[in-house]
Amino acid sequence: MLTLSGIQKAYGGRTLIGEGALQVNRGDRIGVVGSNGAGKSTLFALILGRESHDAGSISFQRGATVGELPQESAPATDERVIDCAAGITPELVSLRRQLRAAEADPDGLHFAELNHRFEELDGRTIEARAKQMLAGLAFRATDFERPLRELSGGWVMRAHLARLLVQEPDLLLLDEPTNHLDLEALIWLQNHLASYPGGLLLISHDREFLNRLVGSIVEVRDGRLQRYAGNYDQYLEQRENDRARQLAAYKNQQREIARLQAFADRFRAKNTKASQAQSKLKQIDRMEKIDAPDDPEAVIHFKFPQPQRSGLKVIELAGVRHAYGTQVIYEHLDFEAERGQRIVLLGSNGAGKSTLLKLLAGVLTPQAGHRRLGHHVRTGYYAQYRVDMLRPEHTVLEEALDTPQPLTEVSARTVLGSFLFRGDDVFKPVSVLSGGEKSRLALVKLLLDPPNLLLMDEPTNHLDIPSTETLLRALRHFHGTVIFISHDVFFIRELANHVVHVRDGKLRHYPGGYAYYLDKTAAESAVNDANRPPRDLAPVDPNPAAQLRVQKRLEAEQRQALSRTRRQIKSEVDRLEQAIHQLEQSEAECTAALQDPATYQVPGRVVELQHEFNRLRTQLAELNIAWETAATQLASLELEPARAPTSEARP
Repeated sequence: MLTLSGIQKAYGGRTLIGEGALQVNRGDRIGVVGSNGAGKSTLFALILGRESHDAGSISFQRGATVGELPQESAPATDERVIDCAAGITPELVSLRRQLRAAEADPDGLHFAELNHRFEELDGRTIEARAKQMLAGLAFRATDFERPLRELSGGWVMRAHLARLLVQEPDLLLLDEPTNHLDLEALIWLQNHLASYPGGLLLISHDREFLNRLVGSIVEVRDGRLQRYAGNYDQYLEQRENDRARQLAAYKNQQREIARLQAFADRFRAKNTKASQAQSKLKQIDRMEKIDAPDDPEAVIHFKFPQPQRSGLKVIELAGVRHAYGTQVIYEHLDFEAERGQRIVLLGSNGAGKSTLLKLLAGVLTPQAGHRRLGHHVRTGYYAQYRVDMLRPEHTVLEEALDTPQPLTEVSARTVLGSFLFRGDDVFKPVSVLSGGEKSRLALVKLLLDPPNLLLMDEPTNHLDIPSTETLLRALRHFHGTVIFISHDVFFIRELANHVVHVRDGKLRHYPGGYAYYLDKTAAESAVNDANRPPRDLAPVDPNPAAQLRVQKRLEAEQRQALSRTRRQIKSEVDRLEQAIHQLEQSEAECTAALQDPATYQVPGRVVELQHEFNRLRTQLAELNIAWETAATQLASLELEPARAPTSEARP
């Protein structure tokens, strides 16, 4: 469906992509990963034709359609939410308006003509699908008629995402689609994309999202596109194995070079050995040098300084009321947190999570009731919108120095360096920083003035996966109290030891981690299902014997067709497994040869083996993807007998 061959792209002398190659087929779900600035968004821009490539070719299957959700905010216009989501054309808008005006005479010819044209353009079906997508993304029915300009940037992005899902392009490009979603909408999107019929290219810093959705990973690094079979965790394992193999081959070659060089240095001055010494030097020159593996990506390295120990009760809200105009968010709200708790606030967008966090941080003052801090408690607030915490006119260094605690420039630059602000980077204005850089700078400010109560709103937004994991490790070792909002399931699962679900101005406490919360809510859902009244039974067929014969014949035909399909796919799975096994054996032999010092004494042999190793890796990746698709189909078919209706167990 999409083929990239030999793609090259450079900016100002810096090569972002060099000799990039990628094949995307229908049904592929590919995660695109890499450090900030590696070229992921540039890759999307090249595919979409917004940027021109310097060399190579990009080709699409004839008639293939492409849709994109950009990382930056989509335009907010006077268009209604439902019209945006449905991708409704001006003609459809006009027809709908005329139909409403003509409803007074539904039997008239004009109404029939308008209705026929509306049906031709799929007006009613599109709108129904659009409402389904909007509901999944947490829009309320009352939002459908609102103009986009009344919504925040995050909700505008959701409306455009709904539009893409309604259109179902053959190839869907999503750049950080989860940044603007709450946890419930994220899980809905994850489930919807799992059955998406087209191809999917996805840039995401959400580890759990990638693990559950993609079947392969493309890493953009040092100008190369390297594809790995499997999800994100499997990619990490394969990448480490590749690095270990390359390091072993590099060390073996360096030992051989050192041996040859030592012989030449020792005997080059002796007449009887001079020719041999010269031969050793030529042998070194003829070697195809193996590069040392790249160092692991630079990531932030920090730990929170342990703050002053607080009292057992850290913070309390009692009888709090807060409203925005006539919209009451909380009435008679009570909340308290104790030292050492790591509380995650869950709930749909608009439930009041950010409002609760701002009340706890003192950013909002309760309109009734009170907020009390415990003994020796100091709060630190990490806002979802980093601009709320930073002054755009400041430089990075000026912003770091702008803390209540006296601080030397050397100390500030040391901490900034650990957050990857090095050299002249500290003199960049805050206004030009990327989302990830602003997130890192906001963390610097917290670190330079450490609190013992951390209040964090979406702390992982715009952080890449390695940086998110570094933050997670630091928070695990933080002795203070953390109350946070996040839609990153991996981050929540690894950090939270207490869950508070926010809904309709009420708080529901779950005194355990995310797994405990899921178990409890699943059990509650099962109890509710059991207490529902039973469905009405289906009407009894007036001729049950005839119905039973028809049912048995249909079941037999279904079993035969299912059996044929299963045999065909099983044969393909067996063939792929045998081919993969043979390739893995060849790869092991190739690796052993690269680790053998004798290999490096044969001119050109190392280059030949490296080419063979790369070829084997590419073939293995392709066959593993094909095997995964076939094995998934086979597993699904194996379940069919249990799903199929039988004459003994009809509804």
